[in-house]
Amino acid sequence: MCSRLGLEVDPVSTQVISRDRHAEFVSALAVVAASVERIFTEIRHLARTEVREVEEPFAEGAQKGSSAMPHKRNPWRSERLCGLARVVRAAVVPALENVALWHERDISHSSVERVSLPDACIALDFMLAEAAEILDGLVVHPERMLANIDASGGVVYSQSVLLALIDAGMSRDEAYRIVQEAAMESWRTGVHLRELLKASPAAKRLEGGEIDACFDPSRYLEHAGRVIERLETLEGPADE
Repeated sequence: MCSRLGLEVDPVSTQVISRDRHAEFVSALAVVAASVERIFTEIRHLARTEVREVEEPFAEGAQKGSSAMPHKRNPWRSERLCGLARVVRAAVVPALENVALWHERDISHSSVERVSLPDACIALDFMLAEAAEILDGLVVHPERMLANIDASGGVVYSQSVLLALIDAGMSRDEAYRIVQEAAMESWRTGVHLRELLKASPAAKRLEGGEIDACFDPSRYLEHAGRVIERLETLEGPADE
């Protein structure tokens, strides 16, 4: 079995193999499951009716949405992945409990492992296959993303304006006060933050073109391609 799995024989075993390595293995499974849950929790949020930026793959004619509200396409597969992540994580505590054995020979751990190890492995195997399929067929609505950004009246760009004012020579405290007051005014009146700033004498250090540039969403995507390449090649900052 060790040969089939590519494992070395334990060099320091007693009557049993120390279960610290099993606990480390199960902990690794739990971390992977938690990472899957992190991704699909976000997808569940983005699929909400009032957000509607993404949709799970949906088989037209062969799949229904909400049983009570026909307009809804519930992200049930993402919900299932989030639920199964709890099952995988639940195996961690039993694995840690299995490390301490009486006289390094009792078999109290084996009854646990016969259930928890195969269940955790099978669940995560399904999760990874399901996650890949959902992401491969994910429907993305960029126009909804822009609409949601615009619905804020531009206040989501407040940081860009703050940094631009600082670069123009304004103190951070003063720049923060100006942008915050304008943002609150935008919330209150519904006037776009960009227009309020253009009309503000306090923000005259920025030309109209500079203010417009602060509200360009592409600024936030400048390094997106680089981050994706880093992920695809499994390279991080330490490799640069």
